[in-house]
Amino acid sequence: MTITAADRIRALAFWSGPVDPQPLGGGITNSNFLVEDGPRRYVVRLGDDIPLHNVMRFNERAAALAAEAAGVSPALRYFEPGLIVIDFIEGHTFTAADVRAEMPRVVELVKTAHREVTRHLRGPALSFWTFHVLRNYLSVLATRRHRLTAELPRLARVAERLESRLGPSQTVFGHNDLLPGNFIDDGKRLWLIDWDYGGFNTPLFDLGNLASNNEFDRGEREAMLAFYFDRQPDDALRVRLQAMIVASLLRESLWSMVSELDSTIAFDYRAYTAANLFRFERALAEFEAMAL
Repeated sequence: MTITAADRIRALAFWSGPVDPQPLGGGITNSNFLVEDGPRRYVVRLGDDIPLHNVMRFNERAAALAAEAAGVSPALRYFEPGLIVIDFIEGHTFTAADVRAEMPRVVELVKTAHREVTRHLRGPALSFWTFHVLRNYLSVLATRRHRLTAELPRLARVAERLESRLGPSQTVFGHNDLLPGNFIDDGKRLWLIDWDYGGFNTPLFDLGNLASNNEFDRGEREAMLAFYFDRQPDDALRVRLQAMIVASLLRESLWSMVSELDSTIAFDYRAYTAANLFRFERALAEFEAMAL
């Protein structure tokens, strides 16, 4: 007899009575369900560890608890390996246009998360050093002879140049996946959800990730840096941010290339790879012009 995800959720002792899990969209490393239990509503996220992508569920739990304590994410109510239950936030899930329109609020939330989640984190937790992640992906893709293997040596050289140009950096516990759908406005405040990729990293990666995922133009990037650092950016900071925008797009491209080989989720990874490589090349050209 096959036990479905919904069956597993129904069987949890956490509920006060019978429940009927309803699938939610949005996850491409996990499956999400909405559950009503009496007057309360919850999101149940199911997903196994994915070591290749730096996704380990013990780390997600630690990050979610710290984010809850920091007041930036909804409460975690239940956890077991491969399954997490959090409060459902009734509100508007952001689009990229929303992120751009509400940039001061978004950047303030990210800045608060960097400061407070780092302080509230307890127990073992992962790093998410961008360039380690890139090197690991490149190695896997070369070993497995991905269809774009011939491009990998050049991409490795680009990654090395980006890391060199970034230089020494502050370390925070970052979110590392600032897609627009991970911001929810409940009408009173913003929430930041989904800590699958949480880990210690430079804050500039989250800023580069925020800019790349939400298609910030040059003026919006300037405003983001000014909001975050409480000062007008200089040329050195602009170049470092652009390096991390490129690194973010390269990471997303390589993530998709690896997922082409391994993922069982119904998603067009080849098209996602192509779209991200196009944006990577465009951002790289801008970086090279700035870094001269």
